[in-house]
Amino acid sequence: MITYVVLVNFTDQGIRNAKDTVKRAEALKEMAKKFGVTVREFFWTTGLHDIVTITEAPDEASGMALNMSLCALGNVRTQTLRAFSANEMKQIIAKML
Repeated sequence: MITYVVLVNFTDQGIRNAKDTVKRAEALKEMAKKFGVTVREFFWTTGLHDIVTITEAPDEASGMALNMSLCALGNVRTQTLRAFSANEMKQIIAKML
């Protein structure tokens, strides 16, 4: 599985409907299942980003399809970061020259 950290910001539409944000988070978890993606963590944050999620996808196409489907709803815009576990980093380091 590929791990992603997703930085989320409300759009104007999303902040106008902020009272529904927890419901939308639950709906996202259900939507993710249709793509084979698991939402591991969901945090509402202060600062530059309104929400941070940790997701796991079976492949990049599934993660991208979920992200595009989410953003198409119009409530949020995202920035997605590929994340590597310590074990994955060990494998990457082993390949270094």
